[in-house]
Amino acid sequence: MKEIIFALILAVGLFLGMLACLELGRRLGVRRLRIDPDGVKAGTGAVEGAIFALLGLLVAFTFSGAASRFDTRRELIVTEANAIGTAYLRIDVLPTAFQEPLREDFRRYVEARLKTYRLVSNVQAAKAELSLATALQKKIWTQAIAATQAEGAPSSAMMLFLPPLNDMFDITTTRTMSLQMHPPYVIFGMLCTLALAGALLAGNGMAGARSRSWLHIVGFALALSLSVFIILDIEYPRLGLVRVDSFDQALVSVRAGMN
Repeated sequence: MKEIIFALILAVGLFLGMLACLELGRRLGVRRLRIDPDGVKAGTGAVEGAIFALLGLLVAFTFSGAASRFDTRRELIVTEANAIGTAYLRIDVLPTAFQEPLREDFRRYVEARLKTYRLVSNVQAAKAELSLATALQKKIWTQAIAATQAEGAPSSAMMLFLPPLNDMFDITTTRTMSLQMHPPYVIFGMLCTLALAGALLAGNGMAGARSRSWLHIVGFALALSLSVFIILDIEYPRLGLVRVDSFDQALVSVRAGMN
C-alpha cells in the first residue's frame, strides 16, 4: 500500500512542481525579453528539442516496461493455474491409498496461493500464507516420492507425476520474484527531473504572450503527472487502480475443479 501512496504523492508533487516551474520559466522569459528582445530565442530551439525528446523517450520507455511486466505477471498466473491443474490430474496415476491425502493438500495449497496475493497489501498476512504454501510444497513432495515408489505404483508414475509437480513449485518462485521486478528509483527521479526541466522551458516559451494560457499550463502539467502516476500504478498491479486480480479467476477455477 505504501507504494501506491508514494505514487499518488509523487504525482501531486510533480503536478504542483511543474506549475511552479512553468510560472518561473515564464517570469524568467519575460525578464529576458525586456533585456534582450531580439536575441531571446537565439539558439534555444536545439536545447528545448533535446530536452523534450529525451522526456518523451523516457516516458515511453518506462510506460512500455511497466506494461510489459504487467502482461508477464498476468501470464504467470495462468501458467501457475495450468501447472497446478496438470499436477492435480496426474494424481490419478498414483496408488489409490495416496490419492485423497494428496488431493486434500492440493486444495489447501491452492487456497494458500490465492490468499498470498489477495492479502499482498498486508505484508505479514501475505508472508504467513506464503510460508504455509512452502510448507505444503514440502509435504506434497514427500508424499509424491512415497507414492511413486510404493508397492503397486505404475513404473511410469514417477515420470508422469514428478515433472509437473516440480513445474508447479518452480512457478511460485518466478511469480514471487516478478513482484519485485521494477526499474531503479533513479529512473523515476530522472523522469521527474526532466518533466520539471521541460516545464521550465515551456514556461519560458510562453513569455511572449501577454496573458497566461491556463489551458496549456494546467494541461501540460496534468498530462505528465498523470502519466507518471499511471506508470507507477501499473508497476504495482495488486495495490492500485490497474490490477491483475481478475486473472486470479484462473486459480479460482482450478480450485473449484478440485471439489
